[in-house]
Amino acid sequence: MLARTCLHAVAIAVWLVVALSFQAAAQSDVLGRWVPPQQDSVVEIYTCGEEVCGRVIELNEPLDEDGNPKVDRNNRDDSLRGRPILGMELLRGFTQKKPGTYRGGNIYNPRDGKLYKAVLTLMDDGTLKVRGYVGLPALGQTQFWIRSTD
Repeated sequence: MLARTCLHAVAIAVWLVVALSFQAAAQSDVLGRWVPPQQDSVVEIYTCGEEVCGRVIELNEPLDEDGNPKVDRNNRDDSLRGRPILGMELLRGFTQKKPGTYRGGNIYNPRDGKLYKAVLTLMDDGTLKVRGYVGLPALGQTQFWIRSTD
């Protein structure tokens, strides 16, 4: 009877450790809401199939000077110009290569209308390092996004 009680206690302890480690992993993942350094929007990073994607879910100023929803004016693809910024997918095609690092995807910059290769890395301080580049990662630009508190 005592051995059975000890076995139950060990099983509960193991379950708690596993549950807490899953909770910590979820909090340390790139999934969630992020604020870029310009602090003009919120980007939600989510799973899309086997990959990770991200879309604009909030804009501080969603309307242009004429009172219309802001649209993608700079896209190099004429057929994509005019689509709303709010709801636009900015990140696509990322896969986790090691814990906290996602590669193989692209990031679209509506400010210049260009698509860049990118790497997403969750930093120890909880920020998200977003490195967009052309060709080689060394030929790029890095931003640090902060997790949204909303």
